[in-house]
Amino acid sequence: MAKEPVRVLLTGAAGQIDYALVPMIARGVMLGPDQPVILHMLDIVPAAEALNGVKWSVVATTDVVAACTGVNIAVMVLVVANPSNTNALILKEFAPSIPEKKHNLSDKYPDVNHATMKTPAGEKPAQELVSDDKWLNGEFITTVKQLGAAIIKARKLSSAVSAASTACDHIRDWVLGTPEGTWVSIAVYSDGSFNVLAGLIYSFPVTCRNGEWTMNKVRE
Repeated sequence: MAKEPVRVLLTGAAGQIDYALVPMIARGVMLGPDQPVILHMLDIVPAAEALNGVKWSVVATTDVVAACTGVNIAVMVLVVANPSNTNALILKEFAPSIPEKKHNLSDKYPDVNHATMKTPAGEKPAQELVSDDKWLNGEFITTVKQLGAAIIKARKLSSAVSAASTACDHIRDWVLGTPEGTWVSIAVYSDGSFNVLAGLIYSFPVTCRNGEWTMNKVRE
């Protein structure tokens, strides 16, 4: 039996990131190839003309009520725009009707301590295979963190595809769940675990089930 369509709301829809994100969602990268989706695209009135560029088989509007009507994936709020930690904290403070467990943000930091690489002999720790802790913990991390700025400098445009791909992966884990026995790093509000000040938005190891995340305190 075919699944019921899921309505997904994208804000800032005329922007570069959403323009790259739309085809990824449409072909099932985010919610799976067997999940029909109906996209609702919202942007501000000055962007209405640009919004027409993505207005095909979607709800594209500058009206907030029209954009949000019937939406399934919007109460799950993913913050992408920098400074993402600050923006997520502002959202948490000024949108109190959205439960804290529905706020997440997408940002980049390579966790070299837990990264693995696939080899013919199975998955191996990245640190073991690279055998250069100085490079992994120095130049590599710096390069990844500054990748967005480097792309903007080279293209004179945002690193939209990278951000869109990250957002897709993030929502997929959040909605469909993390594989059994695994966890992912997601920036969520702190409850004081891992000696991080309570109330801050910070990256923690979490597992996801049924659209909810749970902090993996075994890693603490």
